[in-house]
Amino acid sequence: MVLYFLTILPIFPNNWFFENLSGVNLYIMEGEVWRLITPTFMHSGFSHMLFNSFSLILFGPALERMLGSAKFLVIYLFSGLIANVATLLFEPLTYTHVGSSGAIFGLFGYYIAIIIFRKTMMSQQNSQVILILCAVSLIMTFLQPNINVSAHLFGLLGGFLMGSIPYFNKKDLSDSIQTTTSWARSQKRNVSFQSPIKMLIWSTIIILVILGLWR
Repeated sequence: MVLYFLTILPIFPNNWFFENLSGVNLYIMEGEVWRLITPTFMHSGFSHMLFNSFSLILFGPALERMLGSAKFLVIYLFSGLIANVATLLFEPLTYTHVGSSGAIFGLFGYYIAIIIFRKTMMSQQNSQVILILCAVSLIMTFLQPNINVSAHLFGLLGGFLMGSIPYFNKKDLSDSIQTTTSWARSQKRNVSFQSPIKMLIWSTIIILVILGLWR
């Protein structure tokens, strides 16, 4: 978070940081492998940094409390790494990218694994918010221009795999999907009875987070 902030200060050597730490596929292929992780901490401007930081502050602490700081950090960094490796594999050599959205999508993926395999760790209301946010974010990934689609998809997949592999069981997976589907249907029927103020608050939060993930 500190590096997020420092790299948008006018007194900071921003040009040097972007030249040497941003994700450039051509330079990675030439041996600058540190660019597979450093773009996660780089942003293209204050608004980009602000919204990604808002996303991390909003959804990170709860997961960190559930997992512990060390495991949370590993999941975040590894999701960012997977996202950047996917960008290297699926985008042109001239492709340049910065931002932590791949790592943040990894947190969403881990949340989804919790919802499917360890649903007792989260309340139904929180699970609903995560699922809605993830679905809308994925849809907007394909609708908005200049989005690193590979990073979003593979960050999400990486986080989900890290959360699900230790608990994977075909019967448990089938039961969990059926239970989650039934719960989602019941929530859809009951949505009209929810507080309009509560729905407005969550809608505002979702819109702000998605704005950050589009960058």
